Amino acid sequence: MKFLVDNQLPRALAQLLVSRGHEASHVLDLGLDAATDSQIWNYAIENAFILITKDEDFSYRASQPNARVQVVWVRRGNCRRAALLSAFDSVLPQLEFAIQAGNHLIEIR
Repeated sequence: MKFLVDNQLPRALAQLLVSRGHEASHVLDLGLDAATDSQIWNYAIENAFILITKDEDFSYRASQPNARVQVVWVRRGNCRRAALLSAFDSVLPQLEFAIQAGNHLIEIR
């Protein structure tokens, strides 16, 4: 799977996904740190990324008919990076299943 990690989440999340056998990039590493939501969305479409974000706006886009990007919406409140990575790692198998099933909006709480 190929993930794009949005600004509100740490680069370490992309590194975790890579360590678990996925392709992953953070928007900072792609020069998209100042990009608008539309630019990030279009980049995800053009490059076949699954977008991981805390931005609720992307959840609306993913829930539209014919959405072309799958979105993992992280709905956990502010927490330490280690806690976020641990929580994400623990749900990764379910996340992979939901993505393979074709779900366009997957929430992580």
